[in-house]
Amino acid sequence: MAESGITPRQTDYSQWYLDVIQAAELSDYSPVKGSMVLRPHGFAIWDLMRTGLDQRFQATGHVNAYFPLLIPVSFLSKEAEHVEGFAKECAVVTHHRLRAAVGGGVEPDPTAKLEEPLVIRPTSETIIWHMYGKWIQSHRDLPILINQWANVVRWEMKTRPFLRTSEFLWQEGHTAHATRAEAVEEAERMLRVYTDFAQKEMAMPVIPGTKSASERFAGAVDTLCIEAMMQNGWALQAGTSHFLGQNFAKAFDVTFTGESGVREHVWATSWGVSTRLVGALIMTHSDDTGLVLPPRLAPIQVVITPMWKGDGEKAAAVAFAEAAAARLVGLRVRVDTRDQMKPGAKYFEWERKGVPLRLEIGPRDMAANSVFAAPRTGGGKFAIVVDDDFATTVRAKLDEIQALLYQRAEARLAERTAPVQNYEELKAKLDGGGFFLANWCDDAANEATIKEETRATIRCYPLDGQTPDGPCFYSGRPATHVALFARAY
Repeated sequence: MAESGITPRQTDYSQWYLDVIQAAELSDYSPVKGSMVLRPHGFAIWDLMRTGLDQRFQATGHVNAYFPLLIPVSFLSKEAEHVEGFAKECAVVTHHRLRAAVGGGVEPDPTAKLEEPLVIRPTSETIIWHMYGKWIQSHRDLPILINQWANVVRWEMKTRPFLRTSEFLWQEGHTAHATRAEAVEEAERMLRVYTDFAQKEMAMPVIPGTKSASERFAGAVDTLCIEAMMQNGWALQAGTSHFLGQNFAKAFDVTFTGESGVREHVWATSWGVSTRLVGALIMTHSDDTGLVLPPRLAPIQVVITPMWKGDGEKAAAVAFAEAAAARLVGLRVRVDTRDQMKPGAKYFEWERKGVPLRLEIGPRDMAANSVFAAPRTGGGKFAIVVDDDFATTVRAKLDEIQALLYQRAEARLAERTAPVQNYEELKAKLDGGGFFLANWCDDAANEATIKEETRATIRCYPLDGQTPDGPCFYSGRPATHVALFARAY
């Protein structure tokens, strides 16, 4: 363990991740296996993500709604690929009442068995398309651009906080369109929204791409995604946008009368991101001291820590700190006036919680009408005068920290993304982590073999205009794509 009490990344990356979460008080384990409790600091990060994403959704014409948590089992049976994709992950409700059990406790009441079991939503396509069938009659009813913020349950055997849990929070957009072209453009537009959010708010570079057929969302015609590189070189799927074609419209018989008077099936999309973005944020930026947060997603952007000796100095130090905080209008600021903790312990706590900028105030600083600034990203401390330019200087420093975090992550992505010429080269390099680009002939059987032998998957076919310049690196057949291979969470 490092002095911070956190396992160094190079020693055990998985344990480091868990240690950072615990030290920053982001989540805790639930008594229900595979579920997590989001602690206030962790939920605050998600709340900022939700706000930033929701603003983007509404700017592109979407509105929020809410659909039921419980879905009739028969609904999942209507779309064959969908039910096959989620059948093993569904939690099922079979009774609506408990009764006292012989010997104490409670048990399901046999007389309260449901006529039809209900699934706790693993995703909402089926219930939403049932409702769209009631709402859509004419081309005048289209498009429907709805998003919902909700929780879902996917019964996971192996879990990891934020990255993979049985219950998690997310948003899921579900849209209905009159034409294929409109639906395809919607799926592409929302991928751009996710890309913009990841890069500008999370300071996390991503590679947008298309999923291979075997990695598509169950029931989709095409799945678009953004893939991010974590510090150990593994990939994390940070968001997906699906073109669903007319699959769900046909399954739920959702048709509309077009301008020509002909009844047609609706075209559909769905798209979503979840609390796994918090995990992505942790693994993109944090260090062996603890959590590192980009300022735009930090619940506390600036913490001010006044120091004093005895009650005689306390009032003046606290007043100076609060006056400095009052100048930082619009920023999320905390003045730490706890007197049961020494300054060093406070600094340690705020570093572990990832606060981007700490402002220290001692007697000499007050005499100079200044604060001593310590960025979470390092680089040394420096003085800031508390004058009319104070807020401007602090904001500029936060912007600098935001940009620096992106630059670091972007440099890592560039340095650890490389082409491979053959399968042996891929196998030799995978243990060191990284993204590997290869000429590829789309073949589900070969893809499955590579996954089984190496634990690497095709993360996407990047949407950057790359075209294969030789035969498939695995089969030697004419290549159809450039594929991005990596191990992934």
